[in-house]
Amino acid sequence: MKINRSGSAVWSGGLKDGKGAISTQSGALNAYPYGFAARFEGVPGSNPEELIGAAHAACFTMALSLILGEAGLTAEKIETAAVVTLEQQEGGFVITASKLTLKAKIPGVDTVAFQELAAKAKANCPVSKLLDTDISLDAELMG
Repeated sequence: MKINRSGSAVWSGGLKDGKGAISTQSGALNAYPYGFAARFEGVPGSNPEELIGAAHAACFTMALSLILGEAGLTAEKIETAAVVTLEQQEGGFVITASKLTLKAKIPGVDTVAFQELAAKAKANCPVSKLLDTDISLDAELMG
């Protein structure tokens, strides 16, 4: 099975004074603004790194749900955040890390098994496999 999904971007102007808009095939984003100031100066708007973070968090969370199901477990709640780090290095900017932070409530699982299942999800999530960077995971099992 092969699935294709798409996103697009439009840009007008120079790097610092230009304006862009991003859209997704689903319409979840439709000509949503992005630009230099949103990426580097904290001005409202989107940027590629936060989109990668959202994609990584969503993919990991779904992968964990699958792995839990294979182990006969169902989560009451899985919350994942991903912080994607963009650093200036010699030769330009590089995405150097994606840090996943997981909080989950999963009846019937002990801490050791939970950590093993979360690590398996991190390793097997398609977005983790795509990212050529340091991926860390801080996983906490809730009450």
